[in-house]
Amino acid sequence: MRESPASQISPLKQGVMNHRDHGFMTEFSGCKLALILNGKLLVYKRDFSDSIPFSGMYDLPGGGREGEESPVECVLRELEEEFGLQVSEERLSYCEKYALSSGSYGYFYAAKICEEELNMISFGNEGVSWQMMSIHDYLSKTDSIPHLKERIHKYLERAL
Repeated sequence: MRESPASQISPLKQGVMNHRDHGFMTEFSGCKLALILNGKLLVYKRDFSDSIPFSGMYDLPGGGREGEESPVECVLRELEEEFGLQVSEERLSYCEKYALSSGSYGYFYAAKICEEELNMISFGNEGVSWQMMSIHDYLSKTDSIPHLKERIHKYLERAL
């Protein structure tokens, strides 16, 4: 996989929890990442299958923890597996810890992406297709994953 080009990305916003200091090793189970360019999100349409949750819905990069990886390691690994992109930890501009119905925790991250990186995408074998979708459209669609819409709303409230 190719290293994504560096761009001017702000560090984690002040007042948002630092992803290095969560105590994730005992309770963390997965992560999602909102990659944003000019008011649009990198999304993919999930496979149509009764064996997966949110079948056929629009999703964000991310997924479940493997082994003892950290939240950052998890979200960056998932991004590389799903889209062939490598993004540095320093580019993550937002992090939010949230409770899951399983009793565990997950993490929601945000970062900016550039046009060059879109041209570098090598879509993996999970999902039907990917696209850049306006944030408004993602939030308005009935086939976008509901709890991710809530996380994006929260991110937007804090980012503005």
